[in-house]
Amino acid sequence: MGKDLSRLPAVEKILQAIGTHEQLPRPVVLASVREEIADLRNNEEEIPPFEEVVQQIDRKLATLSRTRLVAVINGTGVLIHTNLGRSPLPNRSAERLTEIATSYNNLELDLNTGERGKRAGFLEHSLAHLCGAEAATTVNNCASALVLILRHFVRAGRHRVIISRSQLVEIGGGFRIPDILLASGATLHEIGTTNKTTLADYREAISEETAMILKVHQSNFFMGGFVENAQTTELSTLAREKGIPFCEDLGSGAVVNTEEFGPVEHEPTPAEIIDQGVDLVCFSGDKLLGGPQAGIIAGRSDLVAGIKKEPFYRALRCDKLILSMLEEVTTSYLKGNTDVPLLNMLATPMEALRERAEKIISSISELSAELTIGEGESRIGGGTMPKSAIPSITLDIKPEKMSLSAIAKRLRYGKKPVVGYTSDKLYRIDLRTVFTWQDDDLAEAIRAAFSPAT
Repeated sequence: MGKDLSRLPAVEKILQAIGTHEQLPRPVVLASVREEIADLRNNEEEIPPFEEVVQQIDRKLATLSRTRLVAVINGTGVLIHTNLGRSPLPNRSAERLTEIATSYNNLELDLNTGERGKRAGFLEHSLAHLCGAEAATTVNNCASALVLILRHFVRAGRHRVIISRSQLVEIGGGFRIPDILLASGATLHEIGTTNKTTLADYREAISEETAMILKVHQSNFFMGGFVENAQTTELSTLAREKGIPFCEDLGSGAVVNTEEFGPVEHEPTPAEIIDQGVDLVCFSGDKLLGGPQAGIIAGRSDLVAGIKKEPFYRALRCDKLILSMLEEVTTSYLKGNTDVPLLNMLATPMEALRERAEKIISSISELSAELTIGEGESRIGGGTMPKSAIPSITLDIKPEKMSLSAIAKRLRYGKKPVVGYTSDKLYRIDLRTVFTWQDDDLAEAIRAAFSPAT
């Protein structure tokens, strides 16, 4: 005897019984309800009570709602956290975005002549100055920039790209430099060994089939011991001698002396690399630069112009919103303004972090947990400066009646989601990556996480 389908609840009855889920459009909620009823109809098991059906749909909708983009309090101590959107933008960039996004603009209009204008002309001019290059342009990310550069130089008869084995790295998310290079149509010409690649290795590898020499900055790992790598100046001299383009993928893209902002090593800047004779350099806009996601290409004017003529360039170019934010960040650097959230976080002294921690703790009372001030280490993250460890202050939470995974879940599920980390049997929130204006929200999130009603 089959199950009693008459017990299937009506769609409207469920809609009236489930929570509000205000963040979700009604068509999405309605579709979820109908999917659940269809599953109940097709499932061989007995139909559960109405209350269980409603709870199940409520949970599914809540899970779906939490996949929306929301502001998160980053207590991980990782400044450029890929999972949390990498570098936060300066306020002025966000304001510029609003201005451009909510009105018409001169994206491809020359206000001087009234005729069609050059897209991103001012930005490209500014980026070239910032990088100490003859010319510059942008695409949607650094991987795209590298693919575009390779597609421009790889041709029939000239398809080999010379690269050291020590630079065939994975850049995160499963993306690997060899895969990116092959996607461009290039043939990899690997030289040297994992720990040692000399100038002679490059010289011996050059042939009539060589399209270019590529160097990839080892930004997300470091090597020590018995290692040797040909220097950029040596490679640029060799490339000029042989009439072969030389490109360096910097990845992170700092445009200031990073060591001036905190206890971190120096990160090569595009200007420094171009000054060493590189023909082209590419780097990310949303890492050490502190801007939006973008891939920046800078170098010789004839090569940049050629890249912009590639048919594939149009598919990868940035839209008006990215261009407006990147323009604002670039202009600020050129004006000597380094008021960038990432750099401010890096430069914040320990004393200031400790004072904030004391105020937060003093504002929280009657907590079923031990809340203390600890010391930790922040990281740059984003595949950048792997050797850098910046001393920091943490809020250390030791729950009395729940597990660390439970408190982590409660903080993630809160009205203002908080993401920290677990260490030494404590749940820790690193204040270096928490904005000062988020302190009150953080305190409220901690209180709410331990509330019996949560």
